[in-house]
Amino acid sequence: MNIFISACLLGCPCRYDGNSKPHPDALALAGKHTLIPFCPECYGGLPTPRKPAEIMGSFVRTKDGEDVTLQYRRGAFLALEMYRLTGCSTAILKENSPSCGCGKIYDGTHTGTLTEGNGVTASLFLENGIPVMGESEIRKNFDL
Repeated sequence: MNIFISACLLGCPCRYDGNSKPHPDALALAGKHTLIPFCPECYGGLPTPRKPAEIMGSFVRTKDGEDVTLQYRRGAFLALEMYRLTGCSTAILKENSPSCGCGKIYDGTHTGTLTEGNGVTASLFLENGIPVMGESEIRKNFDL
């Protein structure tokens, strides 16, 4: 099975702070499935490291107010294209991320407060009928 996955969950240092967030369940999937790593923020044209950003209404803004909505949208559309081109059947996305968060994201105040919602890429995937889950849901959806 081809699985689209946030690159940071596999150890790629592409997060806003230049680090990764390798997850043991995500790494365990590599032995049983073909994983397609992707970082929408990087493919959208943002550097690593970069200023932290959060969704504020219909915009994505950095902590200092810079509008990076275009880059997030570009990355989301490229992620959708990659998902389709590689024949993936599901997506595992980094929880709480303004790109990949599914179900909960930071609230736009840059205070570490979570709220209900989806990141830009997760929203686009869901709008297109793509099953999306966060890394905490891997174990209940896959035999590891």
